[in-house]
This record gives sequence, C-alpha cells and structure tokens, in this order.
Amino acid sequence: MSTAPSVVPILAPSVAVRYGTARIEGLDIFYREAGPRDAPAILLLHGFPSSSHMFRDLLPLLAKGYRVVAPDYPGFGHSSAPAPSEFAYSFDRLAEVIDGFTEQVGLTRYALYIQDYGGPIGFRLALKHPEHIRALIIQNAVANAGAWSAEARRDMEPFWRNWTPDTERPFRDLLKADGTKFQYTHGATRLERLSPDAWHHDQAGLDRPGNQDIQLQLLYDYQSNFAAYPAWQAYLARHQPPALIVWGKSDPFFMLTGVDYLKEQLPTAEVHLFDAGHFALETHSGEIAERIDAFMKRLPKGRVSA
Repeated sequence: MSTAPSVVPILAPSVAVRYGTARIEGLDIFYREAGPRDAPAILLLHGFPSSSHMFRDLLPLLAKGYRVVAPDYPGFGHSSAPAPSEFAYSFDRLAEVIDGFTEQVGLTRYALYIQDYGGPIGFRLALKHPEHIRALIIQNAVANAGAWSAEARRDMEPFWRNWTPDTERPFRDLLKADGTKFQYTHGATRLERLSPDAWHHDQAGLDRPGNQDIQLQLLYDYQSNFAAYPAWQAYLARHQPPALIVWGKSDPFFMLTGVDYLKEQLPTAEVHLFDAGHFALETHSGEIAERIDAFMKRLPKGRVSA
C-alpha cells in the first residue's frame, strides 16, 4: 500500500465529452461519455449526493485511450426523478436500471469504477454478470460493515430500526446545503482545486421538489447493502477481479479499515492513498487518472473490452 505523492499530471484532455440520454424502463437516463466507442471501456458509477458530474474532470483525462461512460441514476443529476409513489427507490432497482443502461449503450465487458453509492450498485452488477467485469476501480466504496465510521453508524441504525421524524433528522440535515458542502470539504486538501460548483450542483438537485423524499428512501434502503455484504465478499473471494484502489484517506464516512479489508480479499490489488476526503476526484483527478491508465495497460490481454 502506498500513500500517493503529489505529482504533476501527465495526461491531458484530448477528446470532447459527449452527452446523451437512454430510455430505460420508461425513464430517461442521462449520461456523459468520452473516448472511442471501440476502446476498452470503463463504467463510472457515482456516489451520493452527486451524479455523473463528479466525473467531469476524469472523463477527458481518460478519453484518449478508453471509452468512459458515466450515467446518472434515477433521482440524480439529469435523469428522470419520479416520485417514490411511482418508482421504488431501492439499490436493487437502481442496479436493474443501470444494468439495462449498460445493455442499451453496448457495454458488455468493462472495468467498473465505483464510489460511494456506486459500490452497492456496482457490486449488484458484478454479482449478476461477473463475466462483464474486466476489473474493479474502487474509490471510497466499501464491502464490510467495519469500514463505516462510528458516527455514521450511530445515525443509521436508529433510522433503520424505526423511521420517525426524530430518527430521520440527521439525514434531513445531511441533505441541506451545509451537509452537502461538508461531504466535499471535510478532509480535503489542495483547497485551491476544490470547486464550489461541485456541492452547488448537487444541492440544486437535492432541492428539487420531492427529491429529498427520494434520497430518504435510498438512505433507508441502505440497510439492504449491509445485508448484501456477505454476497459481495463471496464475489471478491471467488472471482478475484484485478483491482485498483484509489482512496481519499480522510473520508468522514468510510475508514481506512475498508481499504485493509478489500486488500485482504484481493491480495493482488494495487492501492494508492490520497491526502483527500470522500470526493478525492475533486482535488486529485490528474493523479487518479494516471493510476487508472497505468493499471488498465497492465491488465491481461485476454481480458479485453467488447
């Protein structure tokens, strides 16, 4: 395991980002894409409360050599956001929609980049279609309960046991502007690179009428991910996908024990720690792009993207 030094990025943007919408199960799923469509593919799955916007800097950095595709989940970004009475907001359903999205845009073999909510959705894809997964790129996404901070568990468990106005209050606060900004600024370094566009963009989505109800449904359903951890762990143990771990080491939610656990399950995983918080791409996109490029070039030639 190495702590990544500060380096000057050598990759440079070369291909414009494209924007599209796919119709999946009656929903409009917005996505950003860059790179040649016949190049090795990377599917980028975003975290909460963000969207494909979190990959805005990474996409052009990787576009020269890879097809990089980043969708917005239902209820996020520019994708459809039906009311909870019209769409069952659960991680199972989000994964089903993104599975349909990969089929429609022709992703049948890809490296899977997962961050935060991207972990639960991505692991569900991997369990359903292990043959599709060329490799894992893991940025602050966990597969074991011990990776969570005590403070986060303190708020989640009462909410899951009994959803009331009192138990949901910490999450209502998390959905406010101060809570969104905290997720980007806590533990962040290189403050001159930390764009306020990130949390203002996310907050605009959260503040849409009805969106906080959507987010509360998903935060309540997050308990399904804890229940699924053994299945994800079994996937890692059985399939041993090549893995690159790029991690903001000052994350207020996911502890470095999460990295240790992943390394135990995937002994050959390559690990790079960054002096950053939960959203490490905001300040270290160049360095992370370099690590991804080098990692992808080392993958076995037999594991090629369709």
